[in-house]
Amino acid sequence: MPEATAPKPGTEHFDVLIVGAGISGVGAAYHMTKQCPDLRFVVLEGLESFGGTWLMHRYPGIRSDSDLYTFGYRFKPWVGTPIATADEIRKYMGEVIAENDLARHIRYGHRIATAAWSSKDNRWTIEGTKTETGEPFRITASFLWMCQGYYRHAQGYTPEWKGMAEFKGRIVHPQTWPEDLDYKGKKVIVIGSGATAATLVPAIADDCAHVTLLQRSPTYFIPARNQNPLADQLRGLGIKEEWIHEIVRRQILRDQDLFTHRSFSEPEAVKKELLAGVGAFVGPEALEEHFTPKYRPWRQRIAFVPEGDLFQTVAAGKTSVVTDEIERFTAKGILLRSGEELEADIIITATGFNLSVLGDIAFAIDGRPLDFAQTVTYRGMMFTGVPNMVWVFGYFRASWTLRVDLLADFVCRLLNHMKRKGAKKVEVALRPEDKDMPLLPWIDPENFNPGYLMRSMHLLPKRGDKPEWQHTQDYWREKDELPKIDLDDAAFVYDGHVRTRGRSEPVAAK
Repeated sequence: MPEATAPKPGTEHFDVLIVGAGISGVGAAYHMTKQCPDLRFVVLEGLESFGGTWLMHRYPGIRSDSDLYTFGYRFKPWVGTPIATADEIRKYMGEVIAENDLARHIRYGHRIATAAWSSKDNRWTIEGTKTETGEPFRITASFLWMCQGYYRHAQGYTPEWKGMAEFKGRIVHPQTWPEDLDYKGKKVIVIGSGATAATLVPAIADDCAHVTLLQRSPTYFIPARNQNPLADQLRGLGIKEEWIHEIVRRQILRDQDLFTHRSFSEPEAVKKELLAGVGAFVGPEALEEHFTPKYRPWRQRIAFVPEGDLFQTVAAGKTSVVTDEIERFTAKGILLRSGEELEADIIITATGFNLSVLGDIAFAIDGRPLDFAQTVTYRGMMFTGVPNMVWVFGYFRASWTLRVDLLADFVCRLLNHMKRKGAKKVEVALRPEDKDMPLLPWIDPENFNPGYLMRSMHLLPKRGDKPEWQHTQDYWREKDELPKIDLDDAAFVYDGHVRTRGRSEPVAAK
């Protein structure tokens, strides 16, 4: 990508700066080396190593809630069990880094504070702090590739309940699990009903005196064997791992597509199937009382529970499930709305996380602070008025990494297209035919409504009512549509040729 002016002395300049060395950032780095080998890039990571979620989260039993044949990259075969531990996922990522000589591009312990775009220079200036020394750093880049994830690593979400200070035991959030936490022989309450609670409870139940899973409302789960029969059969035939990865991946994606469409077209049948899987472990009475959600399938993420291990602990009497609301904390534990008091030595709040819009970095465009909530998203990856930047936000109903690969293809194609055009700047803008398009929340809450999104919807960009101006959350559409995007469509404005004033030009915070 041609440069407008030389960077200031002492400031490093890169064609592309990738933010984050988690599953998205490592994938982006791989694709840069293969699809844009002549461009100079750097990956900045705030943590001490790669892995993102799989490095930050240290709670017992942490594992994926979707299969690694699709959560893994398309270019790197997965050879383990479908549901993998954090250590297994980081080992896999480490192999990608080693096999493709990516380490030389990654700088750890670089926490970004600000990102400022200059139209005069056609570049981003990134400033932050090196966490090990406290030394400030400053880097410029022609293009930003935001791969930092979507939640705050430093602190999980815990509601403020009455009386929390009165509790005599420890209150712990899984996202910041203390290394010195001793739960052996203790009475433990785990608050929550999602994937984290479903992972954590079976990992600690054998060591605790007893675990109580306290939930406000039930969640859907898929309990099944942690194996893929097709993969096992193909390995038995001596098929190459690259072929196995592709064949199994295609089968899983086809099955997921059918399941997702059935959740809309025949929700009651899908609900019955999901409940039957859980009921086989816990019986009809517990199923009715504690494991029958009130919403239709796929309005929230459905976690895979390998071997039904959560439900096995319930059936064995090691875990009790209580469905109720919290009135207040007490010195001994938690008082419920029903009047029952649950006693505990430790309370674990598996209550979700706090959304982080673009890494909580302070963005500015030509000196004006940027409010992303005032922008409109182009296919959930670019924003009106924000030049030379793409954000990776994955799928809710399919593996996150599927979109990492798709968007990498798009970004690299866009960078190469800009190089051919001699363009130094690209941004998206509403076209004349989009002028009267209604602007809506980022996600339709009737379609998908997890708590972390509902709490933070006001921070996210707007969407339109046309496919180009929304994040469809549909991998099976996007895998065909994204490669066909016309990079010379009127939605793409190169080198600042804004057509009209108003909604087609950058929108900055007041």
